[in-house]
Amino acid sequence: MKTREFGNTDADIVLIQPVDDHDLEGIENEFAAITNKYDKQFRLIAVKIGDWNNDLSPWEAPAVFGKENFGSGASETLDKVLELCGDRSKTYYIGGYSLAGLFALWAAYQTDVFDGVAAASPSMWFPGFAEYMKKNEISADTVYLSLGDREEKVRNSIMATVGDRIREAHVLLNERGVNSILEWNEGNHFKDADLRMAKAFAWVINSRNI
Repeated sequence: MKTREFGNTDADIVLIQPVDDHDLEGIENEFAAITNKYDKQFRLIAVKIGDWNNDLSPWEAPAVFGKENFGSGASETLDKVLELCGDRSKTYYIGGYSLAGLFALWAAYQTDVFDGVAAASPSMWFPGFAEYMKKNEISADTVYLSLGDREEKVRNSIMATVGDRIREAHVLLNERGVNSILEWNEGNHFKDADLRMAKAFAWVINSRNI
């Protein structure tokens, strides 16, 4: 598993983010933006994902755009991510954008290693995930959710459900005592991903480290 790291390697706060090539193009800008919003030392580990639709999917699902189906490689990816979290004296947060945001949220249902989740424009339309959240309990006590205000205004009928699903998720998390916020960003899914991720991580770590 290839990683890129930023910040203080000895910091007590560690942010972990699965990324693709597009995310890496803006990762330095993201790190700088987090630094501007959080004035303490932290470490950001960007984890390069090889097969996005397989490695971040919690279970198999048919393609909703293009022809590539979703696999079930999230468990294996999470095992590798957890190898980066061996020092339990540190505080770990997981976050991601798009399908990586969904993976981050799902990961917090699998383990109590992560104190918070930063899910920016997560793929909440993913088949079966809303039902999964209702039937299971999340371990993280702080969750940031966001969506672009144009993301649910798409022709794809499955992806158009993302707005309703993320609203439901926010209500559900709050009902179960999770410190959660749902923020709406201007634009579609592809606008300012680096800045949206920075805002997500900054909110989570500021909420947990006041």
